[in-house]
Amino acid sequence: KQRSPELPSPMQRSDTLVVGWDIGGAHLKACLTRDGQVIDVAQWACPLWQGLDQIDIALQQAQARWPALGSDTRHAITMSGEMVDAFEHREEGVQRIADRLAQVLRGEVRLYGGDLGWIAPADAARCWTQIASANWLATAQHAATVFRDGLLVDIGSTTTDLIALANGRVQTASRSDHERLASGELVYHGVVRTPLCALARHVAFRGHPVNVMNEWFATTADVYRMTGELDPTHDQQPSADARSKDRAATRQRLARMIGLDARDAEDDEWLALAKAWRQAQIEEIAASLTRMMDTRCGTTSAGTIVTAGCGAFLVPDLAARVPALTGWPLRSYGCDVARIAATDDGAADASKADWAQVCAPSVAVASLYAQEPC
Repeated sequence: KQRSPELPSPMQRSDTLVVGWDIGGAHLKACLTRDGQVIDVAQWACPLWQGLDQIDIALQQAQARWPALGSDTRHAITMSGEMVDAFEHREEGVQRIADRLAQVLRGEVRLYGGDLGWIAPADAARCWTQIASANWLATAQHAATVFRDGLLVDIGSTTTDLIALANGRVQTASRSDHERLASGELVYHGVVRTPLCALARHVAFRGHPVNVMNEWFATTADVYRMTGELDPTHDQQPSADARSKDRAATRQRLARMIGLDARDAEDDEWLALAKAWRQAQIEEIAASLTRMMDTRCGTTSAGTIVTAGCGAFLVPDLAARVPALTGWPLRSYGCDVARIAATDDGAADASKADWAQVCAPSVAVASLYAQEPC
């Protein structure tokens, strides 16, 4: 996939520019909108556990991509990066991230506070519990404006969100990560950063179960590189051994998980092993989805599954394992929820829709905030 075109310059000052920012622990995602339509979407690696300067680096890349951002730009921010161990506690993380963004960004800055609405950076410390890790809520709230009844399944690089929608509203009382982990609405599984030893205690190889090594030898990115499902542009984090991401190095990391070397088996056997890991991840997420569907209330008997995230390619197989979802149509957040600006010839821009799918929370906060009066 090609990145979407650079922002045309100069911009007219009469245009209403809103940038949505999603500050994660590993990536910074951003969406530029004009008059409520998505002009561009991008993602940069931002290993926040290494320090707040990683935000500065990512923001510099954003400014270079979008040079027209100025003092009349409006910024809508959501985050989950307060969880990284660079901060003593989440409250500190929210406040320090908010302070840094307020210092660096030019223009009006507001933080997404879920049920509280939009919060000024100066109030971040007082409202930190509503700001912390609310990015999933923004995506679900935005999806519910288009698909009133159904389910949001957002599978990202690190986590999966499973959120019921009904009557145009988000159907969960959970708000914190802890509450969502308890309810099954948050599964700490993604298609890039999840260590393979977290997926299963044993895995099938050559027709027999083999115990796996509880070491960070490989991640799910290795699995989906082998299956060919992970878009290389979404594979922005270093590999577990900080070595190459080619197929040879990927096979070697997978082999280590079961105490072998890549030379000990044929290529098709390593692909079969990758598919076994894939199945283990689908089964784990499906178990949480089944539990969530069994306990959800206030939703209709049928609805639409809205897919999001760089791991959306797993959703068809995931839904097939949950009987309660039989017959539910699948729709894409990037194509069917986000309002993508048309190209000059009036055609839809598939590249922007693809990135809106991956960076859904940033698109959601930009879109929701664009509806607020200036």
